[in-house]
Amino acid sequence: MKSTLIPLVSLFLISFAPSLLAQATQETREPEATTGIVQQQLTRFSTAMVSAAHPLASDAGERVLRAGGSAIDAAIATQLVLGLVEPQSSGIGGGAFILHWQADNQALTTFDGRETAPAAAGPYLFADHGKVMSWREAYVGGKSVGVPGVLKALADAHQRYGQLPWESLFTDAITLAEQGFTVSSRTSKQLAMGWNSGLKQLSPAKEFFYPNGSSLLEGATLKNPAYAALLRNIAKEGVSAFYQGENAEAMVKTVQQAAINPGSLALSDLANYQAIERDALCVAYRVYQVCGMAPPSSGGLAVLQMLGILEHFPLAEMQPNSAQAVHVISQASRLAFADRDLYVTDPAFGHVPLAGLLDPAYLKQRAGLISAQDQMATAGIPLGAEAQATSKAVEFPNTSHFSVVDAKGNAVSMTTSIENVFGSGLMVNGYLLNNQLTDFSLAPRDGELWVANRVEGGKRPRSSMAPMMVFDADNNLRLVIGSPGGSRIINYVALSIIAILDWDLDVQQAINLPRFTHRNDYLALEQGTPLAELKESLTAMGYDVRIQDLNSGLHAIEVQAKQLEGAADPRREGKVSGF
Repeated sequence: MKSTLIPLVSLFLISFAPSLLAQATQETREPEATTGIVQQQLTRFSTAMVSAAHPLASDAGERVLRAGGSAIDAAIATQLVLGLVEPQSSGIGGGAFILHWQADNQALTTFDGRETAPAAAGPYLFADHGKVMSWREAYVGGKSVGVPGVLKALADAHQRYGQLPWESLFTDAITLAEQGFTVSSRTSKQLAMGWNSGLKQLSPAKEFFYPNGSSLLEGATLKNPAYAALLRNIAKEGVSAFYQGENAEAMVKTVQQAAINPGSLALSDLANYQAIERDALCVAYRVYQVCGMAPPSSGGLAVLQMLGILEHFPLAEMQPNSAQAVHVISQASRLAFADRDLYVTDPAFGHVPLAGLLDPAYLKQRAGLISAQDQMATAGIPLGAEAQATSKAVEFPNTSHFSVVDAKGNAVSMTTSIENVFGSGLMVNGYLLNNQLTDFSLAPRDGELWVANRVEGGKRPRSSMAPMMVFDADNNLRLVIGSPGGSRIINYVALSIIAILDWDLDVQQAINLPRFTHRNDYLALEQGTPLAELKESLTAMGYDVRIQDLNSGLHAIEVQAKQLEGAADPRREGKVSGF
């Protein structure tokens, strides 16, 4: 299969002007040569490991692992601390996708903790008298809040795979919330820049994040007694203390009586919420099996489509940071995004032609569309496709990812989010509520066609979160990886997998690499890195090139024969902890 398309690659590389080939060769850099980013070093431990976006969260997970906890036990402790110390990115007011690997019986499953739309929500939720709201009008306040799912998904996973008592997993988060923690540089900067307009308008978030009218400063000690009190209740009573009773009543009141965009969240929405255990999506790539989430996440599907397309190209012969590699990977991304935007929705509400989209013959045909020049991609027609309209929903990069491997070789890859930075701006009992309903298409129709990813009561919005795992030819776990980054997650994760499997980089070198993304719109190159020097040559190939900050947050663990190798993205404040 590979040999039929390799000549195509040769043809378009030869078609580059000689000067362009020379320039591309000169612009190739070693992985460690990224400038403008402080390079992290590979971390090795022999037994167990957590890689997360904040040191306090990683350390909390490590303590659980040292106490004999499972990967899912550590994931719970890590998430509870992340929601406290990195509230702009994730928390119990949001949702998550979880991949879980059980080593003793080699079983992979996933837990869908994605938020759902309230039962009363309909296709025209974000349409005011026929005029569709802009995303900036829609995300603040109650209308954008979906039913939170992260706690229910974690509780379901713990019931299956937990080793330590539920209550014991809350200790670190409660202690930090009561005694206080140090405000990070990233949190302080995001508050100072005012990235969420709702925070300064909506109480109690306004008073919490802007005490005395000024944003929290880096290095300040912040306590959250309301969060601690709620966690004590959830630790003692289980997740019913979140989805029912006083907390549920407070959440519903906050959403329905929001000063901006009041919403329709009801007590019944919370009481009826269910996380869903789903089969993972897996495809062969080279000699590996790569696995991710099924819809309503588009992330796993799009990454797998990219890899299925790129398998027809000799990536190992291309250099990291070269124009050739950027071009081929970007074109594969364009094709995957075209399919993603048309076909992916909550499978309980619409047909997603998964088998057709991942069919090797279909992906081979898509690979054949890649030429020497950048060109707009249109969705293909896989087997089982149905007519519908394309959805362009806004997704922002304020999410978190962590990876865990425990002492028995069990693993968790979990991406968790409240969507926009600081979510909807609404705060209840010390945690922020998500604005995930803006991940639906705000416009439900395009002419006569319904958009697949439109709002419907009880529906889960499309996501780009892409927690992934990679297995070798003997079905041994090789890699646990994922990233925040809105819809750019797909590109961040795919590039890192390619760097490890095709370019033989270690996991930290892969994550240190400069980032580039293409979402079937324009080519973004990470500013302050050698990739920015490719702008002229890539523009000559027809690309609309923009130099941008590409703030990924990849956290990954590679499983070696005698040790674990962990990596944290230098673009955030993460840390690898273990023993």
